[in-house]
Amino acid sequence: MLKNKSRLFRSIILSAVCLTIVSCGTKKVAMSGGSSLSSGKNDVENVLARKTDFLRKVYDNEVYAKAISAKIKFSINAGSKDITVSGSLKMKKDDVIRIQLTPFGLMEAGRIEFTKDYVLMVDRINKEYIKASYKDVDFLQRNGLDFYALQALFWNQLYVPGTQSITDSSLKNFDVTFNDAVANTLVTLSRGNMNYVWQTDKTSGQIKAVDITYNSKTEGSTTVKCTYGTFKPLGAKKFPTDITLMLNSSSVKKANGASVNISMSGMDTSSDWESRTSVSDKYKKVEAQDVINRILKL
Repeated sequence: MLKNKSRLFRSIILSAVCLTIVSCGTKKVAMSGGSSLSSGKNDVENVLARKTDFLRKVYDNEVYAKAISAKIKFSINAGSKDITVSGSLKMKKDDVIRIQLTPFGLMEAGRIEFTKDYVLMVDRINKEYIKASYKDVDFLQRNGLDFYALQALFWNQLYVPGTQSITDSSLKNFDVTFNDAVANTLVTLSRGNMNYVWQTDKTSGQIKAVDITYNSKTEGSTTVKCTYGTFKPLGAKKFPTDITLMLNSSSVKKANGASVNISMSGMDTSSDWESRTSVSDKYKKVEAQDVINRILKL
């Protein structure tokens, strides 16, 4: 039983590693203005106005809540691994993203906590933990993990590399491709080796999916697709209660085709919970790089 739970937690950490690849290289990119957009109109001013109006509609869908908590079903599918466990997701805007896993709903087996400054992974079964700043782990530093890129995925938002949040002035960084013949309008952004493509509902502007591609001469290509479903009211806005991430990477071949699904229920916006985890002195600190190397060899 303990052996199975240990394997489960290794899979959990692997999924966290997969998530970090999403923001490869974002710390090193430079800001610049937007490029052209595709439209049938000849009047440039009208085209730009249409683009800006639509982008405002997209980011106006962001929920007003500053904290979100939910019960979750957390599923990993990676090759022969197909695991689903219960747990919880707790988030505070611009502060923390925490996933807690409780197999069979009996006891917490593991915890993954992303903050602005560090990543914490706690293995309750083996009484081990990892705590490291992003720059202290070669794997994370090389792939430029950025908390705000990860936050944008979990909060169903647009994202500009190197920034904390979207503002009206940052809309110039995006392109929009209008096509009345299809249900979704594409919003795109390119920075350095990164390419983002958001699929948004052409009427409401709600983000339905985002494709993120990172191309590197040394690290190869990594593609992450995040899809959102089952939108439910959260205050005055709607929030997706089903999030699926799918990964393909030439640099992490063991993770090719891996997917993580988070299905939420019982959402609330209470912020009355501790945003940082304290680890008992009884737990052994493990070097993050050693653990990641071991997992990637599985």
